[in-house]
Amino acid sequence: MRSRFAENVDRLAADLAAMCTGVESMMADASRALMSADTHLAEQVIATQEECDSAARQWEQTAFALLALQAPVASDLRLMIGGMHIAADLERMGALTTHVAEAVLRRHPAHVVPSEAHGILADMGRVAVAVAGETHRVLAQRDPVRAAALERADSEMDALHRALFERITSDRWEHGVMEAVDVTLLGRFYERFCDHAVAIGHHVVFLETGLAGDAEEGSAGEPLQRPR
Repeated sequence: MRSRFAENVDRLAADLAAMCTGVESMMADASRALMSADTHLAEQVIATQEECDSAARQWEQTAFALLALQAPVASDLRLMIGGMHIAADLERMGALTTHVAEAVLRRHPAHVVPSEAHGILADMGRVAVAVAGETHRVLAQRDPVRAAALERADSEMDALHRALFERITSDRWEHGVMEAVDVTLLGRFYERFCDHAVAIGHHVVFLETGLAGDAEEGSAGEPLQRPR
């Protein structure tokens, strides 16, 4: 019985990594759609979101069923509880990719990305896909050292986010308020996408070591709000 339970736990861990692969693919497609104003590709990303949501719900249901029918040890409980947080983060990352894709459709036939912001947003898409790929490797290997490094990888996205804001607020910005709002939101979607990846890294550290990271507590031991 215990060996069957261990197999189910390992399968749940593998399912989280598989969900992350799907999110990585969604972000890659959403970023390509954004840069090329490809409405067909954008629609494909939006249609995939239901699969992401369904996978997260199925993961939680399976985890609850195992908890109800077995007597898990501490490490198993950490996987179940931390995994639920990870599944929620992955679901939110998927939703953020659809927000990027929806911007393409919302401004069609116009291109939502002005030329002045094209390079920075292209870089933000590249970094988001790379961070998602590294998050997949963290989940597949359950490596706490690699998980902790996700926060450092996020620093490049933070720098791009600042650069984008500076570009929008510069006197050289030749577009209107609507374009500035669109670009600001897009930058926020990318930035929050990576924040959720960092939160997943914190959860993996907790799963493997039992030590709560910044995703669990603040410096004074106070709970932090989850990324949205």
